[in-house]
Amino acid sequence: MTTPHGSYPTSLGTSDTDTIRLLGQDLTEDLMGKVGFGELALWLVTLRRPTPSEVRVFEAVLVALADHGFTPTAIAARLTYLSAPESIQGALASGLLGGGSRFLGVTEDCGRFLADTLATVDGQLPDADADFDALALTAVTKARAERRLVPGLGHPVHKKGDPRTPVLLRIAEEEGLRGPHLRLFEAIGRVHPQVLGRSLPLNGAGVCGAALADLGLPVDLLRGFALLARTAGLLGHLAEERRQPVAYDVYMSVDRNAAYVSPDAPA
Repeated sequence: MTTPHGSYPTSLGTSDTDTIRLLGQDLTEDLMGKVGFGELALWLVTLRRPTPSEVRVFEAVLVALADHGFTPTAIAARLTYLSAPESIQGALASGLLGGGSRFLGVTEDCGRFLADTLATVDGQLPDADADFDALALTAVTKARAERRLVPGLGHPVHKKGDPRTPVLLRIAEEEGLRGPHLRLFEAIGRVHPQVLGRSLPLNGAGVCGAALADLGLPVDLLRGFALLARTAGLLGHLAEERRQPVAYDVYMSVDRNAAYVSPDAPA
């Protein structure tokens, strides 16, 4: 146990009477006005200054995940703000707490699925598309046999193709960062109809997870980046709720149309 007079090591931020230091830099002299927020977020996690190519891909992910309309996370934030307008932090938190296996959490789930699949090759990563297809086919077949969903497949709105997916793939390719996770994700898109008997789109949350994994970010933190992106979107929803409120109408629509059903009634 560290004693009260011991030291508490950190590679992030420290301050004294006159200065604030962050990542070994003087905050005011070296960072403010010179480093973008996306670059700083990536730097804080990796503890190394990212390249311009890495920043472009990372910020494309943040933009892709910032908002997707009246999702459950946005509705939760707006309704919480309606109930407690004095608590902006509560409204933001309520939206972020909904980041799970159906919304936002897919980013981490997909990155983990891809990383676990790549780990089965014992360091001998595939090279040709055909090799990635074979690996993808094995992974999808195994998931199907275990009655598990393949994260990153399908979307409740974009049934014929998520428009974010090809754009992020293109940006990663342009920046030389289309790595094994993205290539495996693309392979899943090619082979899954053989196993599932239908064709599903590769969704934006999944491709974001693959792109983040190819940046070398820890799989356990990928959901955090999705939440970082969505925080901006939720703040936008709350600003809009102040200008053009809809939460009360949502509440009243549900409340006034609630119909009692006996618990003994047949389902």
